[in-house]
Amino acid sequence: MPTIAGMRRRGYTPESIRNFCKRIGVSKKESRIDMLMLEEAVREDLNEKAPRVMGVLRPLKVIIDNYPEGQTEEMDVPNHPGNPDMGRRKVPFSKEIYIEREDFMEEAPKKFFRLAPGREVRLRSAFFIKCESVVKDEKTGEVVVLHCSYDPATRGGSSPDGRKVKGTLHWVSARHSLKAEVRLYDRLFVKENPDGTKGGPDYKTYLNEDSLEVLTDCRVEPSLASAAPESRFQFERQGYFCVDSVDSKDGNLVFNRTSTLRDSWVKAQQKA
Repeated sequence: MPTIAGMRRRGYTPESIRNFCKRIGVSKKESRIDMLMLEEAVREDLNEKAPRVMGVLRPLKVIIDNYPEGQTEEMDVPNHPGNPDMGRRKVPFSKEIYIEREDFMEEAPKKFFRLAPGREVRLRSAFFIKCESVVKDEKTGEVVVLHCSYDPATRGGSSPDGRKVKGTLHWVSARHSLKAEVRLYDRLFVKENPDGTKGGPDYKTYLNEDSLEVLTDCRVEPSLASAAPESRFQFERQGYFCVDSVDSKDGNLVFNRTSTLRDSWVKAQQKA
């Protein structure tokens, strides 16, 4: 059972809770409301209000071999693509960046439009890059570094020669990014109605062991250095996040995931 205090700490806005209450109405009978309705209410509200930022939850280092050593460029990025009144910000770009680990596959299927050896992708508001080689850990075989090249003519994310790329990735500069802890919250139970039937299994049988995942080596863009407690953001391509009101302090950024961008729970249930 969610509490108002818990929802506030996770980033639920007063408006989203009020809108949820208006939609479900009032009844004298005991009833169950699908959690999807509450999550959709907060998505709708934060989609309009939350500034966009870039945060990499599971970093994979990329070295851009033909980018000048020691050079830094500032990319001009909108805070909200649908609301120019929210302004713009500068995001630093350098020779070494981080991308999301899941945005790379060494042996990628045809419809994988993210980064793979020999493939070109767009970095959000920056350049086209192409993966040239891969460095692996000698013991585990895990990919630890990607060596890429970039096309300086594609600054801003478009190509003057008209060539198209299908994948657009978020990123942060390795040298300028800030380390952060991110808490990924999910459903507490794996069953929609954990009470079950009379005489059935105890509700604890249905506890979701993956209801909380804590990532301690995330990287976020430097604009978040002064983010106030309870500030809400959309991490591009990831979801909506809130600065934790208790544990986040100067030099120790902590974000709680309020909601994914889409409902991942339905997909997980369909696969089960």
